[in-house]
Amino acid sequence: MFLHLASLGLAASLVGTTAGPSLAQAPAPPENWPAIKCERYTKSYAEALARFGRKGLGQPFLDSHEAFLASGCSIKGEVCPRSTEELNLANVMVIMGMNQGMASTFMPFACPKT
Repeated sequence: MFLHLASLGLAASLVGTTAGPSLAQAPAPPENWPAIKCERYTKSYAEALARFGRKGLGQPFLDSHEAFLASGCSIKGEVCPRSTEELNLANVMVIMGMNQGMASTFMPFACPKT
């Protein structure tokens, strides 16, 4: 997924103060790391929605994203950003997640190839 410069600017205001461990000092993930990642992602998603709103986010995008959260963040590749606003939100979520130590493979975003 390509990150748009506008998304990077939007995400910078949300993630600029969060500092993660350096790669050389990264501790082993805790046993409940999947649950911790989902908790962090859920909080970040709520923050992003509060900051940027839902304008331009289609119901299929919102519904599939809510299903991802309800699954404990275990459903992968079911959230397809189609509008500019959906893609911007997806980019912000990827940046926020990476800043919090989540791999990009954690993210629910993918679109079927047609």
